[in-house]
Amino acid sequence: MKKEKIKKGSQIRPAKGKLGVLIPGLGGAVSTTFIAGVEAVRKNSASPVGSLTQMGTIRLGKRTEKRIPKIKDFVNLAELNDLTFYGWDIYEDNCYEAALKAGVLERDHIERVRPFLEGIKPQKAIFKREYVRNLEGHYIKSEQDHPELIEALKTDIENFKKENNIDRCVMIWCGSTETYLNTSEVHQTIKKFENGLERNDPNISPSMLYAYAAITSGIPYINGAPNLTVDIPAMVDLANKYGVPIAGKDFKTGQTLMKTIVSPGLKARLLGLSGWYSTNILGNRDGMVLDDPGSFKTKEESKLSVLEYILQPDIYPALYNHFYHKVAINYYPPRGDNKEGWDCIDIFGWLGYPMQIKINFLCRDSILAAPLVLDLVLFADFAQRAGMSGIQEWLSFYFKSPMYAKGLYPEHDLFIQLAKLKNTLRYLMEEEQITHLGIEYYVE
Repeated sequence: MKKEKIKKGSQIRPAKGKLGVLIPGLGGAVSTTFIAGVEAVRKNSASPVGSLTQMGTIRLGKRTEKRIPKIKDFVNLAELNDLTFYGWDIYEDNCYEAALKAGVLERDHIERVRPFLEGIKPQKAIFKREYVRNLEGHYIKSEQDHPELIEALKTDIENFKKENNIDRCVMIWCGSTETYLNTSEVHQTIKKFENGLERNDPNISPSMLYAYAAITSGIPYINGAPNLTVDIPAMVDLANKYGVPIAGKDFKTGQTLMKTIVSPGLKARLLGLSGWYSTNILGNRDGMVLDDPGSFKTKEESKLSVLEYILQPDIYPALYNHFYHKVAINYYPPRGDNKEGWDCIDIFGWLGYPMQIKINFLCRDSILAAPLVLDLVLFADFAQRAGMSGIQEWLSFYFKSPMYAKGLYPEHDLFIQLAKLKNTLRYLMEEEQITHLGIEYYVE
């Protein structure tokens, strides 16, 4: 398939028909919170708080023009009523049963959308214990070889599309964090990867099988976990070959969200950093998975990279060259999905005098993640219709470890990420980029 040329404005294909949302990890806390929330919003019984696509605005032109439409009115996005949900899970529970077990939403909120949730049942998932050691999967596909598993996924997708009259799809990984994998030879080219599929190479994870099935079916793939999945050369090349957008990785929710808000402020005011200690307690399925050292290492790598890139110690050695950064996650079942993150931040200011910042963020992990899933699905579909393929760096706003082109470095500053996202939308809709210079208001 040929890579499409980027379309702009009226050239972008309209969002007609149903959009299928394909979710590996359909019964997880994030997925069920997202799906129940979308249905509640569609029934006008809740607001989509936290969703840029639903509540966010975008400034167009000069400040004096006062053109500030909502993003959903400015950009040709799919309507919420057009979303149809489908996915896979290692447990057989329908979304109503899974939402009750997840314990994120109050019982009353779940009961309001009970019939809808009961109608969404997972397909059997791909599960290999060596990639997620702290879970036991029982509702799993019988196929063993990689090519057979990929064909089984593709059959699932085609049946779903036919039975529900689906126009197009987006796949978003909401499954568990897989054990840590280094990039290896099998990941370097499409040919090597496909040869690896034939011989069931152990360096090809379940999430990579889902991604391969999606991309070769012309479906955008979004990685919401820190797994090594589409951030390998073979997958990037494959996405460009099939004209498919890819994005990831690891939804930016609790503690890392705070880091990308606070650290740009420290750097902007040129305040030094001696150390940043972060610890979390979490009791849901994600917490149990991360209690395994292999899965925790995958998450740790994702969380540790943020400060280095934002603070740029190579450019500001006097301020950031020797700071100590520690991240810990502790599985604590009584807390459930209500994660608590503590940050102890040691900074220094004028003449090197020490100061401290303490943050105790009692957040709800899936409540923060659900609107990100919605936005990413809608933006990935929009990117596909605009002919944008490969890495979608403009969606870095949503990830702990955003993907980026070879030779660059990732942008982690939340505010730069948001400016990049909005300027991309302006570019695609043929509006002037906003620089915030403003000197024309004061100089003749």
